[in-house]
Amino acid sequence: MTLGITQSVALLGLDGSVVTVEVDISDGIPMYSLLGLPDAALNESRDRVRAALINTNEIWPNRKVTVSLSPAWLPKSGSSFDLSIALAILIAQQALPQEPLNGLLVLGELALDGKIRSVRGVLPALIAAYKSGITRAFVPQENFAEASLMTQMQIIGFSSLNQVLRFLRTGERDISPQLDLAIDSPDLLPDFSDVAGQAAARFAAEVAASGGHHLLLIGPPGAGKTMIAARIPTILPPLTIEQALEVTAVHSIAGTLGTRSPMSLIAPIVAPHHSATRVAMVGGGSASIKPGACSLAHHGVLFIDEAPECANGVLDALRQPLEAGTVTIARSVGSLTFPAQFLLVLAANPCPCGKFAGRGRSCTCSSVQVRRYLGKLSGPLMDRIDMRVQVEPVSRLEMSQIELGEPSAKIAARVVSARATAKQRFSDKPWNLNSQIPSRELRTTFKPERSAMNFLHDELDKERLTARGLHKIIRLAWTLADLNGHVIPDLGDVQRAHQLREGSEL
Repeated sequence: MTLGITQSVALLGLDGSVVTVEVDISDGIPMYSLLGLPDAALNESRDRVRAALINTNEIWPNRKVTVSLSPAWLPKSGSSFDLSIALAILIAQQALPQEPLNGLLVLGELALDGKIRSVRGVLPALIAAYKSGITRAFVPQENFAEASLMTQMQIIGFSSLNQVLRFLRTGERDISPQLDLAIDSPDLLPDFSDVAGQAAARFAAEVAASGGHHLLLIGPPGAGKTMIAARIPTILPPLTIEQALEVTAVHSIAGTLGTRSPMSLIAPIVAPHHSATRVAMVGGGSASIKPGACSLAHHGVLFIDEAPECANGVLDALRQPLEAGTVTIARSVGSLTFPAQFLLVLAANPCPCGKFAGRGRSCTCSSVQVRRYLGKLSGPLMDRIDMRVQVEPVSRLEMSQIELGEPSAKIAARVVSARATAKQRFSDKPWNLNSQIPSRELRTTFKPERSAMNFLHDELDKERLTARGLHKIIRLAWTLADLNGHVIPDLGDVQRAHQLREGSEL
């Protein structure tokens, strides 16, 4: 028999399809044909596989080699098929038995010396294989920790082609290290106790974490906007195992797991530079579509500093993900949807020079410059922001205080309590956060007190609120009610939510 068969996975976003790798070796002019819509990286597998086999003291067939990746209509990309192709070639040469590789998934890129290098998207690939009935897999040793999150499958990690061949021929293999399920230590993370003063901004961060509300911090340079935003993940509840798997899968596709533990239960924070492009922010690409910053911040925080400095259209591209919680990218190779449920935190100066325009400081900006600067934050985007908070400069008295501010642990306890209250209220609903309450439910089941609704209707009649703004305030009022221990938002909760949304003094 001159036919070898192995199995791998082709990924299109987070969705994967099992690919059957078939290799036929026949008489004829020595050549290598790769069929099945491969991309450039996959076409180059011939030279990598050939060098790896030769440097592992195996024989490269000096005959006609045909490699077919089926289904043939499905585009394939990347170098994760290298190991699968190499093993199929050896089976076709009868250098390996076929039976041990039946029903087994093979992933890995080959180096020229036969070492197996890590690949992207291992966790989504294993999930797709498991759904297709595959329960065993060979993966690169560098991806073993990520792959071991699929506890329903038998995962074996290898660091070289030699180790794979020895295992298939003799059953011997090196013992892979066990997955460390320890949660990242929060002691190494920044703490809110480091922030001096800023009571209003700290409270707004607590409200944002409790209900999943989006936040805009406006203040001069050095006031602490970035410090506060960087500490919001420390007061968010730990991720559940399902959420951690989703986050790991997205980061695996993007190839950014080097900066994050695969089993981390701490909410991610992504802070792209204000010069980031629209594709970097929401995802995209031509041949290979990758998730953007808003998907990498899934179940976490997307922080954009110096927001008015972003290029035209970059921030507005976030409008659809903010509403839908997903990003759909359409390209010629297909349409992909990535998850994007994130908490957006924007930071901005009050004017181009940042010296408090109109407050008696040494501001050199004209009123036209100030309007043009803040006007870069478009009205439709700002309408989707729940809270606008003025961050005042830290006073000398606040800086000289010896006592530290309230630590993240105490704030996180209140956040967890408020979220538990909301979760109990929504026990029979498909959502868990106040920010996710549908508009229809806000007008029927989850209405505030009558006096509070009268206040909002007055603001709506005076055209000080949009319909979206009214719904945003009600959602925010529910979070304030949870933090204050109220069963239903009263007039005080709604008025404070209105103040937070409009950016007036608390």
